[in-house]
Amino acid sequence: MNAIDERDIESYKDYLSDDCTMQINNDPPVSGKDQIITHLASLWTLYKEDTHDLLNIYGTDSSFSSEIINHFVLEDGKEIPINAVACTDRNEEGLLTSVRLYADFSPLFSKA
Repeated sequence: MNAIDERDIESYKDYLSDDCTMQINNDPPVSGKDQIITHLASLWTLYKEDTHDLLNIYGTDSSFSSEIINHFVLEDGKEIPINAVACTDRNEEGLLTSVRLYADFSPLFSKA
């Protein structure tokens, strides 16, 4: 989460397994490190900054769900808070193998 808050895409890439998949809501899954990074970079053009408040984590070290409030800041300084749930799986090395993110991003898309 810190790598994403800092918009450090290369650092975030280090947390992904080569065969990681990411799916946001009902969008088709994105597979592979480079494809995920490209997808995230395109999403990051919609806002200037994003910070997270972690509310809860449920599960184990290798498979868990987290409840988060994303605080998106637009170029004009307006903040849009959006609640989200992320379901995450990690391999034995601790690398992410799967991330499924669920949130209603329509307030962000309508303002961007």
